[in-house]
Amino acid sequence: MRVALFSGLVGLCVLLSGCFGSEQEDLQKWMAEQKAQVRPTVPPIREPKKFTPQAYTEGNVLEPFNLQKLTQALRRDSAQPSTSGLIAPELSRRKEALEAFPLDAMAMVGSMTKNGQPVALVTVDKLLYQVKVGAYLGLNYGRITRINETELVLREIVQDAAGEWIERVATLQLQERSK
Repeated sequence: MRVALFSGLVGLCVLLSGCFGSEQEDLQKWMAEQKAQVRPTVPPIREPKKFTPQAYTEGNVLEPFNLQKLTQALRRDSAQPSTSGLIAPELSRRKEALEAFPLDAMAMVGSMTKNGQPVALVTVDKLLYQVKVGAYLGLNYGRITRINETELVLREIVQDAAGEWIERVATLQLQERSK
């Protein structure tokens, strides 16, 4: 069995040595010819445009970061009534439980009257809460201003694009269950 394995290996070596014959030399010769014929063409880099500096001619105009100009702008801004008074009382009070959830995570599922006052039933995370006028809910300092059978209306305090605090009205509509 060893003799058969040895003779098989010798035969395989003889076959493989035949692959390194003249075909390889022809292939190598052809590759060298093709390589010699092909010359890459690289377009020349354009010469850079000449930079001509311009003189600063606005020297006699008031500079944008002039101290006088900035002081005047600050005085003008401080003279305008500030709406930050809207948010100041909201920051100093203790937050209620429903202020930890966004309005879109809440659903109004009913309303009732309790001691002559309207009360809305609100669900959040599969828990039912009773809220009345004056209660806070939502992430934007929302305070309930009105409750009726079909909706809950609240006043939110949000920042506009300029960063100013403004009031906005939001509502939670009654969500009817589908059977």
